[in-house]
Amino acid sequence: MTIVQPMTPARSGTAEPGYMTGFGNQFETEALPGALPIGRNSPQKCAYGLYAEQLSGSPFTAPRASNERSWLYRIRPTVAHWGRFERIDAGLWRTAPCAEVEMPIQPLRWNPLPIPAEGITLLQGIRTITTAGDAATQSGMAAHIYLATRSMVDEVFYNADAEMLFVPQQGALRLATEFGVIDIAPGEIAVIPRGVKFRAELPAGPVRGYLCENYGGALTLPERGPIGANCLANPRDFLTPVAAYEDREAPTRMLVKWGGSLWAAELAASPLDVVAWHGNYAPYKYDLRRYSPVGPLLFDHADPSIFTVLTSPSETPGTANIDFVIFPDRWMVAENTFRPPWYHMNIMSEFMGLIYGQYDAKPQGFTPGGFSLHNCMLPHGPDMDAFEGASNADLKPHKLSGTMAFMFETRFPQRVTRYAAELPERQAEYGAYGAKLRKHFDPSRP
Repeated sequence: MTIVQPMTPARSGTAEPGYMTGFGNQFETEALPGALPIGRNSPQKCAYGLYAEQLSGSPFTAPRASNERSWLYRIRPTVAHWGRFERIDAGLWRTAPCAEVEMPIQPLRWNPLPIPAEGITLLQGIRTITTAGDAATQSGMAAHIYLATRSMVDEVFYNADAEMLFVPQQGALRLATEFGVIDIAPGEIAVIPRGVKFRAELPAGPVRGYLCENYGGALTLPERGPIGANCLANPRDFLTPVAAYEDREAPTRMLVKWGGSLWAAELAASPLDVVAWHGNYAPYKYDLRRYSPVGPLLFDHADPSIFTVLTSPSETPGTANIDFVIFPDRWMVAENTFRPPWYHMNIMSEFMGLIYGQYDAKPQGFTPGGFSLHNCMLPHGPDMDAFEGASNADLKPHKLSGTMAFMFETRFPQRVTRYAAELPERQAEYGAYGAKLRKHFDPSRP
């Protein structure tokens, strides 16, 4: 196998070696000098005998601000990396709409899923917890847990149904994509656009994490409104890989998720053979610890939307197909204020996970690797210990440290899969946590 990194170093600045900085930029990168055409996209003959191929992530006529496409210069075009596809078992991977089981209307929470002892790849280890919307209409999402104990070998995958947001919780993950190589570990995320081929490798042993399939509009940075030009997730902190290619003539299995089904074909060579590319449709990574949070400096608790890292917009302004929201380290300084999240009911539904540390609204029972679901228009909020503690705390400035929780939030109700409903890790008593809250009402005392 030949894996070739660029002949010239990555651009100077804060970028890590092998990455380019910025969100949604018009990037260009080549692994061999002169492989990238200048002044045109599709010359009569490409350098090095390469093929030109365009990968479009939006309709051709999408407005310039939302038009996404990249030109790839590869050893063989994708149509040559093709074979007789056969439908194969998708295991515990489900796609919306999926109504396998009816769950009680209550909060739901699960303990972390154990990493299995047997050898499984990331694709074999995807376990769907919830689905929402309809993949065929390009709306909604699915929330999964991924588990893996071995690298994908002689296998490559792409998802035609959805963009994929990886959130590692345990172990490092290497995503060898046709655009270049992305390394992520707990505290970082990676986004692989639909149609982008990749192989998942485990450079340091077994892994566990969360995965969001986004069927709708591509994830982008939220508008900051009155916050202005800075803070939250800053564009310069997003990293896109530089070109790296494989010139590998060996049997390779191509797997494709299309229409909710998993398909496989045998190829004669690796399709990760892009020698150069340019455009704005590409995979990227982001370190969540670089998120710059904002919040109330005097009193009250702001809406959790102030912690939005990425958003997938819908046709309704201000109503997200998906919001990816985090709860990182931050100072709590509000005076005369109940500082944890308040009790509420919400039109959005919230799938939540804990990467590391402790979540302030649920100090007990919500452990790293665990996850919960608080669905559309169902009540939720702090448990009794969190309420009593926060109601009686000495309100000095306090820093929440060593914590990273997140939400996949969507406008659609999330349907729980049969697999998730029957997991022994589901906390059967969690739905009644609100019943433990004590009555404090006393009409004689204001």
